[in-house]
Amino acid sequence: MKIRHALGAFVALGLNLVHANGSDLTVPAGFTIETLNFEVPNARQMALSGNGTLYVGTRRKGVVYAIPRALSANTPDVVEIASGLKMPSGIALKDGDLYIGALNQIIRLKDVDTHLASVRQEVITRSLPDKRHHGWKYLKFGPNGLLYVPVGAPCNVCLSQDERFASILTMDIETGQTEIWAHGVRNTVGFDWHPVSGALWFSDNGRDMLGDDVPPEEINVSTERGQHFGYPFVHGDDIADPEYGDDSARPAGHVKPRVKIQAHSAALGIDFYEGDGFPGVYQHALFVAEHGSWNRSSKVGYQVSVVLNDNTYRPFVTGWLSGDEVSGRPNDVLVTPTGDLLISDDQQGVIYRVRYQG
Repeated sequence: MKIRHALGAFVALGLNLVHANGSDLTVPAGFTIETLNFEVPNARQMALSGNGTLYVGTRRKGVVYAIPRALSANTPDVVEIASGLKMPSGIALKDGDLYIGALNQIIRLKDVDTHLASVRQEVITRSLPDKRHHGWKYLKFGPNGLLYVPVGAPCNVCLSQDERFASILTMDIETGQTEIWAHGVRNTVGFDWHPVSGALWFSDNGRDMLGDDVPPEEINVSTERGQHFGYPFVHGDDIADPEYGDDSARPAGHVKPRVKIQAHSAALGIDFYEGDGFPGVYQHALFVAEHGSWNRSSKVGYQVSVVLNDNTYRPFVTGWLSGDEVSGRPNDVLVTPTGDLLISDDQQGVIYRVRYQG
């Protein structure tokens, strides 16, 4: 994909949005975007270690990649450190170990940075639900030291006897034991903790087959264990589900979305900005990878957006969608220690880097 700096105008935030001559992607004035010089087919969630090794999970490929010196080498090596796994899209680092979410398993690769050529897998648990529908994972460690593991609904819309479906779990990585943190979460593939409040923010994909514009995709905020976020009984603020809206199991109330995004945009990976490379208006802003629609009459999403501190929602990187022609699908976002923003694209199998040049 050919990418250049943009030229044009976007007045929000007092910035100009550039439209590059002949390029595909646009970023706000003062920013640049480039494709890093390596390929990672089907790139999903990313994690960056202290020594500069970038780890990337996949969904369809069944592979986890490591790219040493990913952000500094001219042509980094790409190493397959795990393969033959079931949808190992979710990855997280803690104390030098890499954790992989592969459908019903959580796998640990000990001291991964120093054992890329001969890394050994240790299974933490195989007891997670094994339904493939919405079964791919997104992993992060919370401020409490627990691993947060979502389990998506095994359907478009349904109720399950296993209450772990449509939830976010916390896991003790020493025992593999889990507890439900949040209920009524249809399918989250992105979450992060607010740098000031410490609350858990997460994206959630709305159900299909209610039309082009209903229900919205959601950015939700969880402030304590046990909260219910509506699914499958109610969507968005107050859209009762045609099948489950009057179900006796519907809770008396639910936590309403903090931000609502166009239906079918498929908001996935999110990350709060805590670097010092972007202008101050972006400090503690939330970046969102919108993977894009698959069943809407006209396509939407296919962009990276940003939620500012006043909850204002704006496009940030656009251009993967032109009419109904798609040239890439953003999947995850990651703020680097130097304050750049990385974006994974599972259609092109590449990683983009956004920088602010002033």
